[in-house]
Amino acid sequence: MVLPQWHILIRDQQRRQMDENVWSETFTDAYLSENGEWKPIKIKYRGGHTREYPKRSYEIVVDGITHHLNAEYDDPSMIRNALSFRFFELIGVPSPKTRHCLLKMNNDHLGVYLEIEAVDRRFFKRRNIAAQSLFYAVNDNANFGLLDVDTKKPKKSLFSGYRLKIGGQKDRERFETFVRKINVLKKEKIGKYLSSRLDTDNYLRWLAGAVLTGNYDGFDQNYAIYRHKPTGLYRIIPWDYEGTWGRNCYGKNCGSNLVRVKGYNRLTEKLLSAPDNLRKYKRILTEILDHTFTEKVLMPVVWQMHSGIAPYIYRDRTRKWPFPLFVGEPHFIRNYIRERRAIVLSEISRW
Repeated sequence: MVLPQWHILIRDQQRRQMDENVWSETFTDAYLSENGEWKPIKIKYRGGHTREYPKRSYEIVVDGITHHLNAEYDDPSMIRNALSFRFFELIGVPSPKTRHCLLKMNNDHLGVYLEIEAVDRRFFKRRNIAAQSLFYAVNDNANFGLLDVDTKKPKKSLFSGYRLKIGGQKDRERFETFVRKINVLKKEKIGKYLSSRLDTDNYLRWLAGAVLTGNYDGFDQNYAIYRHKPTGLYRIIPWDYEGTWGRNCYGKNCGSNLVRVKGYNRLTEKLLSAPDNLRKYKRILTEILDHTFTEKVLMPVVWQMHSGIAPYIYRDRTRKWPFPLFVGEPHFIRNYIRERRAIVLSEISRW
């Protein structure tokens, strides 16, 4: 497989300015080589703690279209995000498309990157989904709770932890009302309210995906939530699944039992407190374990992704992890699938 290449040209001064303030959200002008021609683009660093890594990730806007180029620096396999999003698609949760690529900036070869589709208006248009509003969950306060995770005091705003991407003030206020009612409605009313505001099938499938892939950070952040215009129901989309399949977000082995089978966050807790929803969640988990979260289905995907980038990873001197570790990652992921299946099957047999 031949990987596509991004070749970016940026002035030295502008590149130095980016490096001097890696946390800046301001885009810098640059150029992209495409079919032998140079076209103007906008570029900035993206991500959280990874902005201080020697190999950083980028957000690039080309012809008005946003592209995320992830270094995947902490992932020895370089495929965890891509594998996770493919898995979510297989279980019926719309997720970003991905492809591996090579990145060159001026005369510097920056190695293998993962291009991830942005979740924005174009994402919904490509899937014929009518989204009225869209919010990014950007930190741990996106836990659908009332208290700030750091101060343990009431949040100054129930929109804390989110960033508005599509919509206006009324959409934000509607979502804040949703969060508040999750927490204040009595047990006899919360079920009816959630069924009128939340696409429970989508949410439970997303929950199953986060639980099975083992994304500890995926419940209180690292997701996008949108309001489906025809139904008025909130739906959820996964984002940032590098710390999965048995490794945490720093690439360390975290075992197969890090994430509890019922997941986390206040909305999940409220939803699964209803016996009907818990039974539905068990049916969804059982269906996925029978048909999708299996070695037979997933390992061909793992091997295809892994073998496609292996020659490039071998030559990539910008990686954090040694090549022999990369070579063993399919076996590591296979072992995780086996262990996680056993853990989840044992747990739900007692429900």
